[in-house]
Amino acid sequence: MKSYNPRVVEVKSAPHPARALASLGDDPARRPVLLHSAGGRPRRFSILGFDPRETVQLSGSAVESWAALDEVFESLAMLAPEEGSDAIPGPFHGGFLGALSYDLLAPGAFLELPEELGPEPFEQPLVVGGIYTDFFVWDHEAERCWLVIESARADIESVIEVLVAGLFRELGEPSESRREVSSFWRETSAADHRRGVEAVRAEIEAGEIYQANLSHRLVGTLHGSPVEAYAAMIAANPVPYAGYVRWPGGALLSASPELLVEVEPRGGESRRAFTRPIKGTAPRSSDPVEDARLGQALVASEKDRAELAMIVDLERNDLGRIARLDSESTGGGVRVDAMARLELYASVQHLVADVSAELRPGLTSLDVLTALFPGGSITGAPKLRSMEVISKLEGAKRGFFTGSLGFVDTRGAMSFSILIRSLLWSDGEAGEPADVSLRVGGGITWASDAQAEDEETLHKAASLLAGLGSGIEGD
Repeated sequence: MKSYNPRVVEVKSAPHPARALASLGDDPARRPVLLHSAGGRPRRFSILGFDPRETVQLSGSAVESWAALDEVFESLAMLAPEEGSDAIPGPFHGGFLGALSYDLLAPGAFLELPEELGPEPFEQPLVVGGIYTDFFVWDHEAERCWLVIESARADIESVIEVLVAGLFRELGEPSESRREVSSFWRETSAADHRRGVEAVRAEIEAGEIYQANLSHRLVGTLHGSPVEAYAAMIAANPVPYAGYVRWPGGALLSASPELLVEVEPRGGESRRAFTRPIKGTAPRSSDPVEDARLGQALVASEKDRAELAMIVDLERNDLGRIARLDSESTGGGVRVDAMARLELYASVQHLVADVSAELRPGLTSLDVLTALFPGGSITGAPKLRSMEVISKLEGAKRGFFTGSLGFVDTRGAMSFSILIRSLLWSDGEAGEPADVSLRVGGGITWASDAQAEDEETLHKAASLLAGLGSGIEGD
């Protein structure tokens, strides 16, 4: 793969990323990928890639998909911008943008998944995305936006003019038919999900696991386009790791607040990796006094603090596999930078921890990613045994839910979120509504109450669906 010569053009008074996404139109052939820092903390950069120079879409064997993904990541160093190119702002300097399915699982884990495990209902790929050298980047702190585009195109000036002008075109209001939404309904009844919670508690009592994240699936239909649905969803749920991926036949719409891993680019004496596990959820209230009370109760919750502590220990162990030994480290090896910090979002509040590590030299991007994938906060502890337990209880593959969305760039810089609070979109026939899937779950410990855990999953779903004007049937 050859290096490239990017052209960087600042776009004055650019619209916000969801509006810019809509201006590209609902064209799966353009394969847009949006990493959207829409709100919350930390909020800084958003990236919208389009027209990839290479498409990456992998299905079938998880082992073969990881091997193919490794080749993609290794090829990125040869794609580095040429000397003398325009300086690229932001954290992404061209490279891979896309989503990874949870069903890739951990390479080499050899999980004993049940033979009767059902397929992912939408038959999504295991990896979808591409190699992008054309993208917009927003710096929300500086309130600036740039277009980064491959300058080797013969018609570069007209291409830039069309792209920039497209951002400011008028978008009509959706028609009444496009506003139609259905209620979502549960595939797993409340009684069955509560029995699943009790089954997890039985595994904990038997000493098999300490906790596991158990989920269930909601399905519904939506009219219109996925870009319209994304704009509505994210307006009501502004989070720091939102995102959107489109491919022929499907789309992924994410309102995730959670980081899986972020890695600094190569270079310098040391290089650090960061993860931010979330455990513990409480609703928000429009009454400031009640809102503060709910937050204080969450911070004081022994159950939620214990659950977060277990996941922090798990993430410390995962990072320890790729970290320098303390005696070699200039930055303290693996460390917990913050523990049980309360963070506020539009409809919920969470307990969050920050964990980081100084990486051993010579590691590849895949080494770092697979050390943490899938995230411990959405599997359980110990990770591999909890994944076996939840696969048996859930009875079907998860697809992109609790997988990851993000980038690896030409310098080895990396950022991947965990795909919670995410909708999966399957295109309908012409004129027909799309089928939409949403999985919701929560961490189960010995102290869990089955009814309360089930109600928490519905609250998470309701806050997401409210932005679409929808709800849960029978709720």
